[in-house]
Amino acid sequence: MAIVRWDPFREVVSLQSRLNSLFQDYGRGESGGEALSVASFAPPVDIYEDDQKLVLKLEVPGVKEDELDIQVEGRTLTVRGERKFSSEEKQENFHRVEHRYGTFARSFTLPNTVDADSVKATYDAGVLELSLGKKAEAKPRQIKIGVKSVGAADQKNIETAKTA
Repeated sequence: MAIVRWDPFREVVSLQSRLNSLFQDYGRGESGGEALSVASFAPPVDIYEDDQKLVLKLEVPGVKEDELDIQVEGRTLTVRGERKFSSEEKQENFHRVEHRYGTFARSFTLPNTVDADSVKATYDAGVLELSLGKKAEAKPRQIKIGVKSVGAADQKNIETAKTA
């Protein structure tokens, strides 16, 4: 019987290769080519706010504007759509596909300060911008400070205090 030296790094490399093969096979169907249609797509979103409105910008390149569905129900804004894989190219000719395809739905809970009836949507160069106006009572108001005029009696007291 031969003595074999134990190498812990060899075990780690073996474990890593097994995990890699597990994740490569994840999502594939029986034919192995279904990974392209199974991968999910969730568009990234930027949300910012100013005094007048709340703005959401979703990156949805490759999705046509008429394939986007935007709904407001109560205090929930939902954007749905689908990025389709181009069927013109044969899937087996690809060496690597890193873009995600498929249907998506993103939902956002709107704050009470937003007027859900004033949603405006624009679409330009693969970016969907949703602008939601704020309710009038939520908008900041500028309050002017009035200056009280000095009466004749007060003016006489001020002059007397200066001369004393």
